[in-house]
Amino acid sequence: MLRKFRVRLNDKEYMVEMEELTPGFEAPANPAPASPAPAPEAPAAEEPAPAPAAAPASQPGAGEEVTAPMPGTILNVLVQPGDSVAESQAVVVLDAMKMENQIVAPKAGQVTSILVKEGQAVDVGDTLFTVE
Repeated sequence: MLRKFRVRLNDKEYMVEMEELTPGFEAPANPAPASPAPAPEAPAAEEPAPAPAAAPASQPGAGEEVTAPMPGTILNVLVQPGDSVAESQAVVVLDAMKMENQIVAPKAGQVTSILVKEGQAVDVGDTLFTVE
């Protein structure tokens, strides 16, 4: 059964047609190209990206660095440098595509540095904090 969806991505609207698959059915090898639907609204002027805040230099052996798994904005920093954390304890809340994602400590230990602040935009791979 073919279904149509309207998808908004980066302030652009697209019409997407999807076919519902039954178990054991394989998709065709040559999928049809998607064509974007015209967006009815005028594009907003891009705001210049804020300059990244200077982060303290990371020292080798200073702990395990935790990086952003996706681009987004820091909504909340839940701990401070020097705080003890348990493995899988939430340390930072990252907003990505209107979803709140908890970034957790990879191991039990002490937070040695927090390199981001609330409201800061981060990109994939940016170091958020370190745990020793």
